[in-house]
Amino acid sequence: MSEPKEEFNKHNYSADSIQALEGMEHVRMRPSMYIGDVGVRGLHHLVYEVVDNSIDEALAGHCNNITVIINEDNSITTEDDGRGIPVDLHKKEGVSALEVVMTKIGAGGKFDKDSYKVSGGLHGVGVSCVNALSAHLKATVYRNGEVWEQEYERGKAMYPVKKVGETDKRGTIVTFKPDPTIFTQTLEYSYDTLASRLRELAYLNKGITIHLVDKRSKKEDGEFEGETFHSTEGLKEFIRYLDATREPLMKDVIAFEGEKNGVPVEVAMVYNTSYAENLHSYVNNINTHEGGTHLSGFRRGLTHTLKKYADESGLLKNLKFDIAGDDFREGLTAIISVKVQEPQFEGQTKTKLGNREVSASVSQAVSEMLTDYLEEHPDDAKTIVQKVILAAQARHAAQKARDMVQRKTVMSIGGLPGKLSDCSEQDPAKCEVFLVEGDSAGGTAKQGRDRAFQAILPLRGKILNVEKAMVHKVFENEEIKNIFTALGVTIGTEEDSKALNLSKLRYHKVVIMCDADIDGSHIATLILTFFFRYMKELIENGHIYIATPPLYLVKRGAKKQYAWSDKERDDIVSEFGDGSKIQRYKGLGEMNAEQLWDTTMNPEFRTMRLVQIDNGTEADRIFSMLMGDEVPPRRDFIEKNAIYANIDA
Repeated sequence: MSEPKEEFNKHNYSADSIQALEGMEHVRMRPSMYIGDVGVRGLHHLVYEVVDNSIDEALAGHCNNITVIINEDNSITTEDDGRGIPVDLHKKEGVSALEVVMTKIGAGGKFDKDSYKVSGGLHGVGVSCVNALSAHLKATVYRNGEVWEQEYERGKAMYPVKKVGETDKRGTIVTFKPDPTIFTQTLEYSYDTLASRLRELAYLNKGITIHLVDKRSKKEDGEFEGETFHSTEGLKEFIRYLDATREPLMKDVIAFEGEKNGVPVEVAMVYNTSYAENLHSYVNNINTHEGGTHLSGFRRGLTHTLKKYADESGLLKNLKFDIAGDDFREGLTAIISVKVQEPQFEGQTKTKLGNREVSASVSQAVSEMLTDYLEEHPDDAKTIVQKVILAAQARHAAQKARDMVQRKTVMSIGGLPGKLSDCSEQDPAKCEVFLVEGDSAGGTAKQGRDRAFQAILPLRGKILNVEKAMVHKVFENEEIKNIFTALGVTIGTEEDSKALNLSKLRYHKVVIMCDADIDGSHIATLILTFFFRYMKELIENGHIYIATPPLYLVKRGAKKQYAWSDKERDDIVSEFGDGSKIQRYKGLGEMNAEQLWDTTMNPEFRTMRLVQIDNGTEADRIFSMLMGDEVPPRRDFIEKNAIYANIDA
């Protein structure tokens, strides 16, 4: 492994580089203001904040290796071979710079432009927030041949920073244990969630090596479970990973890397035979899932360059209608990554880039990249233009189908799907609709529901697999038309033909309720794929849920109890004793209306799982793999995740 590069800044990274912006009194009182929430997502966000510091060192050219360890007690250790956080006295604060970084929110070298040119953590809250929300944190610094450390409890230093030895290493080690009084939902880290983010960071920062180790699990050879992430080609490799289960239209990935107008830009893209547009954008390693100026610059550069090439090639001369911007992006997977010194974030979740100067930089980079590629690969160029023409033809067909859906949707109550059993409540925030597998279960759900606020929409069989269907086929599908109409949402605006209009959403809870078996899981995945591809905003805004019907009913005499897993069933049988009778529910239809209400629909007792997207790029890859044509990757995924495959697990 190569050694980290020597310091090249003319300014030293020292205590004076550390600026403390404000106190951190509110962090423990209002943790959601700082990390989003105190559930699963917030728990994992703590790790990302610490890793961001190491990535910043790598971006500045001072770090090559980062290690993240999930310890047996679900504490986290991160280690890097960067310069080490400064430990000398901070003049303004009167304590060690390490203590300032760890106990003052917003403190860090990234606010000093001389220390870091760009920083992923500019969007974040810093390691001090992690410290405040940890029951215990220990920081160890290897710097200038010396080892220093300090420990903290709930953000407060237990003792002054002290020297504990000498070393020839350099870097920083942070071990923290999240505070159980704050993270009351769970303290258990997901290996897959962390692996997805670390893999993403390795692709976005080529040359860096990131190790993930899980000390909670050992392999057959006695070694701990783990992976090493390293990329030599960056986004080109990322694209191949994301598109592994799709059929490419081109020989190679089109890629650009360079600096335009002072903005480092990296872009990679490839066309495939699918009908989905998959654009993933990043600013300083942060996934900007709301897009922004860098994404609009990419779209403009792509459309302008391809349109110019198509016009000059004469391939559009027989086309009877105009090509739209959407047509150039059908079947396109692209990643846009920019590094911005002072990013301005907008949007609902502060993940939309607002810096205007970035748009022109990305547009120029894409135009140069595409022009060169099209000239050097005429066969691929022709294939892309033909794909665009087919997309335009399909768009016209889809518009007709979409208009049919819109007409049904904007009609009065009489225009609602015939199978929909609506509720009487008029306030959408209080209403929920259950998408139920099959007419039989739908009938039971209608009898068992609370008619005041619960609506039922039965779906016949397995809905269309939208991953493999052309857009107009999606809008022509009867079950999908019923979903659009029942929900009251429309799709397409003057600015964006794919935008979803949620202003007339009729239910704020959309609950997928399927049998707790393999077929039910497949149907639920088909429905989720549809929502992810065509109504992603519903997922992002927290409207989509999955019901969890029980697997078993255990009876003994007058006693009865439901079980949602084999272990729960066995525990109940052990408690009830000999003579227990077990009823296995193979489908919703095997429960009567009262049982379905008691276990799955009654808000007082039911358990529903909120569908969230933790990592948009990884979700895109998984849906493509599960619903695509490639069988081996799907089989491998199901085998690896079999224990979690049932909806109720």
